[in-house]
Amino acid sequence: MLHAIVLLPAVPPYRLSAQATAAGRVIRPDAADSTPVPGVRVLLHRVGAEAQGPVDSTLSAAGGRFRFRFAADSGALYLLSARYGGLEYFSPPVRLDPAKTDTAIRVVVHDTSSTTPVGLSARHLVIPRPGEDGTREVLDLIVLLNDSRLARVAPDTLGASWSAPLPAASEGLDVGESDVSPDAIERRGDSVFLAAPIAPGEKQISLQYHLPGDRSEAEFPLGREGGTVNVLLEEPGATARAKGLALADTQVIGGRSFRRWTGELPAGAVIRVRLPGAARTPLDLLGALVAAAVVALAAATWRILARRPVSAGGPAALGYPGRLLDQVAELDARYLGRETEVESAEWSRYQGDRARLKAELEAMLAARGPAR
Repeated sequence: MLHAIVLLPAVPPYRLSAQATAAGRVIRPDAADSTPVPGVRVLLHRVGAEAQGPVDSTLSAAGGRFRFRFAADSGALYLLSARYGGLEYFSPPVRLDPAKTDTAIRVVVHDTSSTTPVGLSARHLVIPRPGEDGTREVLDLIVLLNDSRLARVAPDTLGASWSAPLPAASEGLDVGESDVSPDAIERRGDSVFLAAPIAPGEKQISLQYHLPGDRSEAEFPLGREGGTVNVLLEEPGATARAKGLALADTQVIGGRSFRRWTGELPAGAVIRVRLPGAARTPLDLLGALVAAAVVALAAATWRILARRPVSAGGPAALGYPGRLLDQVAELDARYLGRETEVESAEWSRYQGDRARLKAELEAMLAARGPAR
């Protein structure tokens, strides 16, 4: 996982090229210390408004050490990735200050296990009033916590690294802004399954599904992980019940008021929501509401996580701006030089995903304007 990246540096109004050094070690956390990992492929990535892609690669030597010398573009960001145990791990952006070269970079990798416990940091359920067709679009924001030194993986190629029940009354599944690829999440029956590894630290999963208009009640099972749960209901007469859940306050999201129930719920708890039915919401407003809810709840989740200690070697934050860097570097590390090895459809999807991420990153960099 990418360590905490909270702010991207501004793009200067001109480009400067200078020799830069990026050096450090690939390490694996142990009980009391960390162990250097030699023989790991390390990639140097460039992420800029004009060009992106791998710049160089090397194998970590004795002591897990690596070193790159490269011509740095002052308008680009550079970061490192290391592939270990079939998973990609990333560094923070390389510091390009010529007066203080970045020679102490740590790329932290982890051994894997299919039995590593995964907990629940927070779960937010947002249920608005019904749309024009009578259905309610539920936003289910889940934050998982792997508080160990091992990455959780599926027991086999057909299994899942994590799964949870969904309301039996619900239908469909869309994946929103998440810390995993949408392709790694699927619905089977009344459960959601995650095929992606869960590295130490937190992972946010944003799900959206709907409740049919003829439902006046719905049950939301919590599954194997208990933790902090928030239920936000827009309809004045709607209620949420579960042992440990209490009405807390009213939250305003996208200009609309939601009553919020909150509590620390145990594993296996079931939240029973009563939906009386009310005036319907135009469909074009539902998308805006969901987007506003994701932003508001992500901020709330960050405040919850910021108060929690993080295990040694684990990422310290969600780092939302860094997600684009995460995704670009992961794509490059996964597909670099493999055009002849993968199916044409998969290669085309890779190119399309990379182009989309590049456009988003270019817009982000441009929006930051010149350095001051």
